[in-house]
Amino acid sequence: MKIGPPSDPPVTASTPVPAAPSKAASNASASAAGAAAKSNQSAGVAVTVSTLARTLEAANRGETADVDTEKVNAVRSAIEQGSYVVDPEAIADKLLANAQELLDRTRN
Repeated sequence: MKIGPPSDPPVTASTPVPAAPSKAASNASASAAGAAAKSNQSAGVAVTVSTLARTLEAANRGETADVDTEKVNAVRSAIEQGSYVVDPEAIADKLLANAQELLDRTRN
């Protein structure tokens, strides 16, 4: 398996979230949000969202699976039954290929 650098820059949070806002602050922020929504509607500004942001949003909604649960269950079952077979040659080949790739990168 080859893992390369990310195509999008990392996303970092720059604004700390207050622990417990007061009721007055909540009312003020709600009215400010309403005013901002009205001004955004009339401004007609186009907004684009990066692919990383869309992927993160989809992951937060649970639309993407990070793990193939069907394959995990099949491997777990094979291990429990004692029928899981490890191919040491395939592991060694991939390990050597990854090491060679790393050496090639450091030489260039």
